[in-house]
Amino acid sequence: MAPNLNRPWLAETRAKGPLVHHLTNLVTINDCANITLCIGASPVMSDSHEEADQLTALASALVLNMGTLNPPQVEAMVKAGKAAHEKGIPIVFDPVGAGATPYRQQTARRILDEVKPTIVKGNLAEIKFLGGLTSSQKGVDSLDAGGADQVVLALAKERHCVVAATGAVDHVSDGTSVWAVTGGRAELGRVTGTGCMTASLIGSLAGAGADALTAALVGILVMDRAGEISGSSFERGLGMGHFRTGLFDAVGLLKDADLLSADRIRLVHA
Repeated sequence: MAPNLNRPWLAETRAKGPLVHHLTNLVTINDCANITLCIGASPVMSDSHEEADQLTALASALVLNMGTLNPPQVEAMVKAGKAAHEKGIPIVFDPVGAGATPYRQQTARRILDEVKPTIVKGNLAEIKFLGGLTSSQKGVDSLDAGGADQVVLALAKERHCVVAATGAVDHVSDGTSVWAVTGGRAELGRVTGTGCMTASLIGSLAGAGADALTAALVGILVMDRAGEISGSSFERGLGMGHFRTGLFDAVGLLKDADLLSADRIRLVHA
């Protein structure tokens, strides 16, 4: 299925204001909440097992991020994920550091098996691990390069979902086609949480009604464009703090024309 890139997804997200339930990384939780607000959605951030299924039932999308794992949170993720799956609510899974430790490996596989996410978004090392390939990472950062197009295609076919691998060039597949998103800035990798925030952007778009492939592609493009826009601060002699803050400004001010005119999404395999 081809992505629907001609609809004004930013305008629709802002008009609908979908509620996005997050069980996410404690390091980046505030950034994820704010970027969700910037794109026009409404965040709720709770990893309580007692209300995981109830909050999910009220939401339009669910974002699961395993950046700061603990057993109660994992159980809440599975409970929320199963509730979303039963109700047809789109689920975005960010398998942060999936191959780094046995506990993360076990948790990532469990979420794939029991939750069955709609969209899996990670860096190349994380996606390669989930696909059963040897991966190289330092903590939660990928040291891998190359082969992303084949990895996302294979994992999407295996898991019957949309898979996105972020990197210098981002690759997204629905198991049939593979699309590339170009752009962004290298400094996006020097700000904690840009990957987590990208998952929130994807969840917001999916919650507004974008199909999984479109939500992944447009969400990644939004972060790339925000990086490019905010990156102008370096030309004015400003540093990483201004760049980080500028990402929120850029996402909040982005219009659909800013994305469509960029022409950064291309088909690389069909």
